Amino acid sequence: MANHKSSLKRIRSNAAKRLRNRYQAKTTRNAIKKLRGTTSKEDAAPLLVKVISMLDRLAKKNVIHKNKASNNKSKLTKFVNTLK
Repeated sequence: MANHKSSLKRIRSNAAKRLRNRYQAKTTRNAIKKLRGTTSKEDAAPLLVKVISMLDRLAKKNVIHKNKASNNKSKLTKFVNTLK
C-alpha cells in the first residue's frame, strides 16, 4: 500500500483516467464496427469523419499508438471508397 499522500492521489487519478480511456476506446471500437457494417457510401461517409476524429483523439492522448490509429484510418477510408 502506498504511504505518501501524493502516491495515494496518483492511484485515484490513474483509476479515473483508466476508466475514461477504456470507455473512449470501447466507444471507438463500436463505431468502427458500425462503420464496417454499413453498405452504402452515403451512410458511411459522415460516420467515417466521426471515427477518424475519435481515432485521432485516442492517438493524441496515447490511449492507442499513433501508427495503429493511422492504419485504422487508412483501412477504413479504403473500405468506404470501395462502397457504392
